[in-house]
Amino acid sequence: MASSWNSVGLEVLYQVLGWVAFFAWSFSFYPQVLLNYRRKSVVGLNFDFLVLNLTKHSSYLIYNAAMFFSPFIQRQYHEKYGDKEMIPVAANDVAFSVHAVTLTAITVFQVFIYERGTQKISKVCISISAIVWIAAIVCIGIAWPKSEWLWLIDVFNSIQVGMTAIKYIPQAIMNFRRKSTIGWSIGNILLDLTGGVLNFGQMGVQSIDQYTLVNFYGNIGKTLLSLETVFFDILFIIQHYVLYPVKRDENGKAIISERITPLIRPSDKPDEDNV
Repeated sequence: MASSWNSVGLEVLYQVLGWVAFFAWSFSFYPQVLLNYRRKSVVGLNFDFLVLNLTKHSSYLIYNAAMFFSPFIQRQYHEKYGDKEMIPVAANDVAFSVHAVTLTAITVFQVFIYERGTQKISKVCISISAIVWIAAIVCIGIAWPKSEWLWLIDVFNSIQVGMTAIKYIPQAIMNFRRKSTIGWSIGNILLDLTGGVLNFGQMGVQSIDQYTLVNFYGNIGKTLLSLETVFFDILFIIQHYVLYPVKRDENGKAIISERITPLIRPSDKPDEDNV
């Protein structure tokens, strides 16, 4: 028999933290989308980040939806970790994944309709994405005959962990080369950081109630996702507020340094600041 909550209060706190994290992470997509819309430009937004992010969220959606909705996979999970262990995926995890894939796809669409300067997807990013999805297809072929679906969705969970680890790197490097975060929404980062901290807190509440750490390593992807998110968000906050703060003129308009020009044509310079 599957485990249940020992404390009603902790169960309520678990749900509250989970849904607040869902809204923080979900809303974190909108500042970038709105910034692109206001500027009618995606200059400053790294395209490699978008492609890797779409792969990451698609993989995470597969894992969350399969774990949450499939009784067969849940049974395999209990066989591996014990009947008393709770399923490590909550409804807010599934809702977030669906929303994340949708909003990332919308942002990708904006790349095709708005000014993008000389920016393009790198061959390295294309190669990584192709290798990942080919490997995923191979794993499906391996898992299918033996119905090793828990192992398969763990593969997709590992993919999202790997994509999370590398997806931020192109944007961080781009900010460093431009010595600017213009075009990269800090609102996205602040909300993303909030979601990462709350997501980790939600897992902690479940561990306290169940007197076990199984949910941390039973869903290692969610654990690493939170830790990676917090690390890179702090890095972007340091870049935005400390290393490359936005300079403004007397009217409050952002002053864009000539150091940005190697990446974009002079006519492509954005005249709006970060959201």
